[in-house]
Amino acid sequence: MAASENMKSLMKKKDDIEKEMQELTDVLESQKGVGMDGPLVDTEGYPRADIDVYSVRHARHQIACLQTDHTMLMKEIEEELYRIHAELREKQSGDDTPMEVTPASASSKPVVPFLKVDRVDSGSPASSAGIEVGDEVVEFGSVTAENFTSLQQIGGVVQHSIGRPVRVKVLRNNQTRVLSITPGPWSGRGNLGCNIVSIKR
Repeated sequence: MAASENMKSLMKKKDDIEKEMQELTDVLESQKGVGMDGPLVDTEGYPRADIDVYSVRHARHQIACLQTDHTMLMKEIEEELYRIHAELREKQSGDDTPMEVTPASASSKPVVPFLKVDRVDSGSPASSAGIEVGDEVVEFGSVTAENFTSLQQIGGVVQHSIGRPVRVKVLRNNQTRVLSITPGPWSGRGNLGCNIVSIKR
């Protein structure tokens, strides 16, 4: 299967999983907003009578399974992106530019940051990649504002990419910059050497 066709197939699977997860989340919300962690028993230890305990347990189990599937699928998408980028690099082997810089207003798609960097450790993979404090992350591998749900997604991308470059697009001074960070062990803590927080919208 061609790279672009394979990516389309993977993205469709991702959309299907996310849609099913949302439907199951709606089920949990309809049960008094019990969510993934709300108690299923009352103060006396009996199953709650105000919710459908079976439906809640079933939805929670399904969501947990889908989250695992989603993590594995994101790994496949990451690997496919690496393959596509490798093919592009071969076609553009004469281009040695390490960083793309584009005015944010020139992008055809709206630039929506979803993470912000509030610490970068000296000598870390993040520092070597050119990431700076204050950078707002628009893309981290295959994660964007459209599919971002929690920082655990970023952790998953990092764990699956140890020793391999991850494409990171950041917004800095109203310009988008495309960087490449290679997660991995270094003299400090973590595999990135920076701290990122989600941007509340």
